[in-house]
Amino acid sequence: MVEGEIKLLGTWPSPFVIRVKMILEQKGLSYEYIEQDVFNNKSELLLKHNPIYKKVPVLIHGDRSICESLVILQYIDENWSKTGPPLLPPTPYERAIVRFWAVYIDDKLQASLRGILMAATEVAMTEKIADTHVALETLEGAFKNYSAGKDFFGGDSIGYLDIILGSFTVWIRVLEKISGAKLLDEAKVPFLVQWEKRILTVDYVNKVLPNVERLEEYGRALRARA
Repeated sequence: MVEGEIKLLGTWPSPFVIRVKMILEQKGLSYEYIEQDVFNNKSELLLKHNPIYKKVPVLIHGDRSICESLVILQYIDENWSKTGPPLLPPTPYERAIVRFWAVYIDDKLQASLRGILMAATEVAMTEKIADTHVALETLEGAFKNYSAGKDFFGGDSIGYLDIILGSFTVWIRVLEKISGAKLLDEAKVPFLVQWEKRILTVDYVNKVLPNVERLEEYGRALRARA
């Protein structure tokens, strides 16, 4: 294990930052959170520790920098493997499967959600809402296949996919308000609706999720600027 203090560079609305906060809280690790203005004034600290992409999240552990949320989650899980429950499953095949679905969430679901927020026309928004329904229904199937009838993607405890998808829960509810569409619809994705209810009862998840009203205000302002 690499010793040293932990810092997290992030922005409060980012689901990619939220998920890193989740695992830090799950592991019970002390860290300093440093809010970044990534749109108007990127800090020297951010530019120093992520000179390639110049974006958050960035985990600084001692004198080492780790970038990209999926990489950071795996780093924390491996580096503090004896602290808290494991995030990734035990076998190489199972780990490959959850990594595949992690990419799906960040590729397909994230893109469709962002599309709803930034849609310039009602037609474009309708298309992105349909894309979001497809992505969520696909993840509904994945949950039924890989949860083995248990509460979470990770089984009895929150795992890698729970944290990754969980980081989007508040954004999904905000986008329902903005679009007027039901995205997590119990008629279409009943397993995910129940999964969401369960994950939102977890203390460390609620601790790091942003306030819905504040996030809605931010989302509407972002949409107006776009």
